Amino acid sequence: MPSNATAPVTTAYAVDGMTCGHCSATLTRVIGGLDGVTGVHVALDTGRVTVTSAAEPDDTAIAEVVDEAGYELTGRL
Repeated sequence: MPSNATAPVTTAYAVDGMTCGHCSATLTRVIGGLDGVTGVHVALDTGRVTVTSAAEPDDTAIAEVVDEAGYELTGRL
């Protein structure tokens, strides 16, 4: 029997231009501010940003805030 609760969705993105703790904090703040986003994990060493959300994330919205923050989302991993 299906449950009414939906499991969180975890999506990983490749982001260029991240080099320091400030980059990590900025991306965590701007992506985390999007509707439905419940968690953001930035891995500077791999250029990977993992987003946890209540539903399938809006890739366009994520790319826009990443670009506005001065970084480049290069795709899903």
